[in-house]
Amino acid sequence: MSVRQVAEYLHLNEKKIYTLISEGGIPATKVTGKWMFPRELVDRWMLDSSHGGLLTDRLIIAGSDDPLIHRLVTEFARDTGVHALISYTPTGTRLGLDLLQARRVDACAIHWGPNSESQTRHPALLRQYGQHRNWVLIRAFRREQGIMVSPPVLKHTGDPKLLLDTQFRWALRQKGSGAQRFLMEVLSRFGTNAGSLNSPVIALSEREAAAAVSMDLADVAPGARATATEYGLGFIGFGWESFDFALPRGIWFRRLFQDLVMRLKSGHCRELAEELTGYEFMNCGDLVWGDD
Repeated sequence: MSVRQVAEYLHLNEKKIYTLISEGGIPATKVTGKWMFPRELVDRWMLDSSHGGLLTDRLIIAGSDDPLIHRLVTEFARDTGVHALISYTPTGTRLGLDLLQARRVDACAIHWGPNSESQTRHPALLRQYGQHRNWVLIRAFRREQGIMVSPPVLKHTGDPKLLLDTQFRWALRQKGSGAQRFLMEVLSRFGTNAGSLNSPVIALSEREAAAAVSMDLADVAPGARATATEYGLGFIGFGWESFDFALPRGIWFRRLFQDLVMRLKSGHCRELAEELTGYEFMNCGDLVWGDD
């Protein structure tokens, strides 16, 4: 719909429509310089803003892959049963944010570089999206990131620099994933890049990358210590990173998301994290950006 059509559809004047656009409220996109409004998303926007949101029985999470989040969400869905739809689809950080921008998901898990720089990197990444003014960033945890290695390979090749040799097969991640971003920075320390690696496999999630190594389709892959533990792989750590949730302010206050945060803070979650290894929970559940 055009500005005029959506104004008529919502029984508002066109000036109010432009105000909603500037506030990042109404779903809109520019096509050849003109604002256009997908009818389906406008309908969803109206439903979701009615009386606190008619879609409060739904929590759809996309973005970065993590084994602890996967287990918590699976248990959450089981405990909730038919009373709500709770799902987690690892898409990688960038695609997850694209889906959040398009209002296709309710929250996006992200990690984008070392923990020491997350306070600036994560907000800078979110600011690249038009909806960012309506988003907040909630800390889930910190986790150890590095490379997952086939145990026989690690036994004979403990020096990570040697793994850059073309005799070793890498399961790389798709462009826009946080793990691939982290790997690029690690490779730069050794004066090389992903293009120089022998990479027969491109994995679309961290667990898919670990499975490729476990199935002997690859020898090495970027990933977290927890994922390496889950698949019985060796691990070489290169540092810690923050793992956060980006989501609209309205979703932040929903019962289902608050329930997920409480599960993250629970003793049961700590037990799972100790089994998987490589997690720290300082500031878990805290608002780390978007309070303005």
